[in-house]
Amino acid sequence: MERTYLLTLLLTTLVYSSLGHRGGRSPSASLSISPDRSQFLEYMSFSLSCEVQGSSTGWRLKRYTATVKPSESGVDWGFNQSNYVIKTAKTSDSGVYWCESGSGEHSNAVNITVHGGAVILESPALPVTEDDSVTLRCKYQATPAELTADFYKDGSLIGTETTGEMTIPAVSKSDEGLYKCNNSEGESPASWMTVKGWSSASLSISPDRSQFLEYKSVSLSCEVQASAAGWRLKRYTVTGVDWGFNHGSNYVIKTAKTSDSGVYWCESRSGQCSNAVNFTVHGGAVILESPALPVTEGDSVTLRCRHEDKKTKDTSSNLTADFYKDGSLIRTEMTGEMTIPAVSKSNEGLYKCNNSEGESPESWMTVTGPGPVWSISLPRLLCSLLVVSPYLLVTIVLLVKFHRRRAQGETREPRKTHQDQPGQHVEE
Repeated sequence: MERTYLLTLLLTTLVYSSLGHRGGRSPSASLSISPDRSQFLEYMSFSLSCEVQGSSTGWRLKRYTATVKPSESGVDWGFNQSNYVIKTAKTSDSGVYWCESGSGEHSNAVNITVHGGAVILESPALPVTEDDSVTLRCKYQATPAELTADFYKDGSLIGTETTGEMTIPAVSKSDEGLYKCNNSEGESPASWMTVKGWSSASLSISPDRSQFLEYKSVSLSCEVQASAAGWRLKRYTVTGVDWGFNHGSNYVIKTAKTSDSGVYWCESRSGQCSNAVNFTVHGGAVILESPALPVTEGDSVTLRCRHEDKKTKDTSSNLTADFYKDGSLIRTEMTGEMTIPAVSKSNEGLYKCNNSEGESPESWMTVTGPGPVWSISLPRLLCSLLVVSPYLLVTIVLLVKFHRRRAQGETREPRKTHQDQPGQHVEE
């Protein structure tokens, strides 16, 4: 039961929480809740407000509810106002709330539970910042009575407090998780506590490509604010997280092999995670040269269908090529190159190409900029879920395997990596 709740909560909250936060851009509006709690007893009051930069014209609150009947679940499009005060909350007020503009921009999201029982856990609904002091309270109805309470994180007992309160003096990323409590009067629902601290590092790739032919060179680097101490590159391959891959903040592959294909990210000792980069090393003759890192709306992007000369081993895009997006032919270019003069969100998708020498794997191109996002690219979703939810790892394994089979036609076992070395690692 709790695992089902966790899956639903994380998938819903992760999707809506990411709506206004892509590419490092700040949303035009933020949703606040008062008091800042993720759980309320019935008949309590709380208020929600869209705090908008500049004009607040066109911004409205939306909510996503999950009723007993799956057919009745979904976005409550009738819920449409910029400020909302609930004087006597009901269980039907539970859901994910966010602000949305007339043009489709989104704010952060807040997940609220109104509980019909006697016990709730008072925990922050909004993200808390690393090193902040956070107090969790096991609340019995609306009384200040102090009852001994057990506190749980991710299903495991972490402490028993006679005061009914548990304080974390300085939260870290490892404190992020699913919390609940119980006392002699009952058990609270479970709520997720988010700890901010994901923007301390970014992963770059050179050259910025999502596909490489075998034996080409690739370099990865963790660009860290302040000290890079403690940051290590990690990777995820078709067989799962490669825990043996734990290199320093820089990694150079001089002669790439197909087993180097995977999702790479930077991770700190405390569990902070950078953006993720997904690239494929293809054993065939043709690749699609497309950006591995997100591109910004309005930018000019050129896709190249490259093949390797069998004699010289040089790569070229001088053959007529067909370009596909999401499985459909979009253009044929005699030069082997296709330019999008000003990319928009509609250009985001899965691309591949073919020419007389063969067909490339597929790669996802991410476009950042204003406008709604109703999906998350596989690399960023993976990077987030690997840190916050081990329960979803199996699902991601299946998704990555499916993606690799489509791209390469077969699954290859990853080769063993060298012993972890601090700083820069060079692979021959």
